[in-house]
Amino acid sequence: MTPFHNAAVARAFEGYPPHICGKLLALRELLFETAASTEGVGRIEETLKWRQPAYITSETRSGTAIRIDWKKSEPSRYAMYFHCQTRLVETFRMMFPNELTFEGTRALVFDQAETVPLKTLALCVAAALTYHRTTLPGFCRRGSGREIMKV
Repeated sequence: MTPFHNAAVARAFEGYPPHICGKLLALRELLFETAASTEGVGRIEETLKWRQPAYITSETRSGTAIRIDWKKSEPSRYAMYFHCQTRLVETFRMMFPNELTFEGTRALVFDQAETVPLKTLALCVAAALTYHRTTLPGFCRRGSGREIMKV
């Protein structure tokens, strides 16, 4: 497991119920692994945004922030959040309509009883972490430069 370098983030994880904490730690690890294996992303900064663990490409500014959190109103669910003014979730919905569960333009939602499709989710994470730079292989930008489309 990647060690915590931010005490506030570590405390946030300590506050999650045990049935969700392990799931969120797995998402956290996927974020760090994907960042390390994606060219141009650089070191990920872990911080809190809106009291949620957030992951930012502050070194390279290559991507948009990703947040993860437990959905307290739905105790068996947790989510990965993306900036709602991007087209990331819309693009993920087009690419993976049957593999992921979506919430509006902002989140991918998971249930504790389900298996997370890690390879698919890693593609989504890589797209977010490289959102502000050219593109990932197999993706292109069009229009305002904010949309990502699979080619």
